[in-house]
Amino acid sequence: MNKIRVLIVDDSAVVRQVMTEILNSDPEIEVMATAVDPYQAAERIVAEIPDVMILDVEMPRMDGLTFLKMIMSQHPIPVVMCSSLTGNGSDTGLKALEYGAVELVAKPKVGIKNFLAESKITICDAVKAAAMSRRGHQPPRRAIEPKLTADVIIQKPSGNAMIQTTEKVVVIGASTGGTEALRIFLEMLPYDAPGMVIVQHMPEKFTKSFADRLNEICKVKVKEAKDNDSVIPGQVLIAPGNYHTLLKRSGARYYVEVKEGPLVSRHRPSVDVLFRSAARYAGKNCVGVIMTGMGDDGAQGMLEMKREGAMTIAQDEASCVVYGMPCQAVKMGGVDEIHPLNQIAFHVLKACK
Repeated sequence: MNKIRVLIVDDSAVVRQVMTEILNSDPEIEVMATAVDPYQAAERIVAEIPDVMILDVEMPRMDGLTFLKMIMSQHPIPVVMCSSLTGNGSDTGLKALEYGAVELVAKPKVGIKNFLAESKITICDAVKAAAMSRRGHQPPRRAIEPKLTADVIIQKPSGNAMIQTTEKVVVIGASTGGTEALRIFLEMLPYDAPGMVIVQHMPEKFTKSFADRLNEICKVKVKEAKDNDSVIPGQVLIAPGNYHTLLKRSGARYYVEVKEGPLVSRHRPSVDVLFRSAARYAGKNCVGVIMTGMGDDGAQGMLEMKREGAMTIAQDEASCVVYGMPCQAVKMGGVDEIHPLNQIAFHVLKACK
């Protein structure tokens, strides 16, 4: 099996070293070279085009966004943007996704054991997702760490979810390519759309900037979810990065619980956790949507939702950047309907009437 060859572009020698160690530890990935700035990277690309490039946002001589735009206009390469969690990093990271970056990851915090271990999983998976978006197929995956299920966060549905009511809620999961897919979906919704909760795989602090940007362009209100926020018509809650988000119900009120916990299906927030909570507490009153993304996060949870009577929808392969999560949900038998991205909003609203 050919390894995914990666070019790392970062002005920090420490970050280049840590990134190289992280990526080379995965048997499917190989760092072909590193560069201290875009000029050196451009020279390296002339000699050999990498499968994936990891690009820092802030660098001397030329910033990462400028270089990204040049690359996308001249020699498109799958790019994973690496940004800090401080300052304007989150806003700049989102601009990178708009300019064509495939994935967005936070810089690993050197010396913090747990964070570094989780960064290893996140960064390696991001590189594989980026490579997959170019090659059109998913490379064989080998577990880096044991993959935990939603059992570590929430019990399985009991089969006693609340009886069907007129009020519906919608839960959505997405990963690679999801920021653009969600923008398209949410822009199609009317101001009084059903209450929604979304898990988009994204680093901590980036989710608030993402929600704020969507709120500026959509008719519905979009905000980063906070613990105990109500799920109400006309409002969309985005799960905060680095925290699991669950749908709960108290009487007639739906709300979210935002909590810490281990990675589930290699992610935090995890779509499986959100979907299981929807199966457990909403049942027939819920519509679930799974969108573009690598891996299988959300597939088991969607099956549990369907078994509890929820309506389940998957994005079709042709409109996905990476047909991983929807594909696995379909294979497991958890999907009622499959639709192109530009038709999902219509079918969600139809199912909620």
